[in-house]
Parts: sequence; structure tokens; C-alpha cells
Amino acid sequence: MSEAQPAARTSARDLTAFQKNILVVLSEEPRYGLAVKRELEEYYGEEVNHGRLYPNLDDLVEEGLVEKSELDKRTNQYALTDAGVEAVFDDLSWALGKFIANDERAQRVRDVVADNE
Repeated sequence: MSEAQPAARTSARDLTAFQKNILVVLSEEPRYGLAVKRELEEYYGEEVNHGRLYPNLDDLVEEGLVEKSELDKRTNQYALTDAGVEAVFDDLSWALGKFIANDERAQRVRDVVADNE
């Protein structure tokens, strides 16, 4: 008897935290793999192994959340697809909906948004 196939991902809900962080990094602008690696290393404060990064990027490409294109013979560029943007937005909306439990927290979020405009 065969196992049921998992439902297709349409949001960030089934992604790992590491995959969500990759999407966030790519939200700013398309990047080549080593630039993604550097951004993640800055965030985590430690080295991100190639063996962890590239399989996760490939999974995100397979899921249709990231688009991979060739910059040159040795370098690939990664960019969010529209589905990737929606996945990030879905995750942020859910988290903010839970976080904003009072006026003080709402103001803190408004301040962060204003600082990043």
C-alpha cells in the first residue's frame, strides 16, 4: 500500500525556520548563493554550511517559492517568486496577528515599520 502524498505547499506554514529565513533574505532583493549564505551567517552569528544552504534553496525552488537563474557558468541567482512573497506575507501576518495583543505591541510594530520605510 502506498503512502499518501503530502499536500502541495502554498505558504510558509510547513517550512523550517531556516527556509523561512532564506525567504526573508531573498525578500530584500535577488541574491547569489554566497550572498544568501553571508546574510544568514550574519543573522545566526555562525557559519552556515554549504551542505545545509544549497539543499534548502533547491527545496524552495522545487516548491515554487524561489526562482533559480544562472548569472554565469559558476554562479546561480535566487529570487522570490510571487508564491514566495505570499508565503513570507502569510507567515508575517500570522505571527503579527498573534503578537499584537495590546496597543503597546501594536505601536512597537508600527515603529519598526516606520523605521524601515
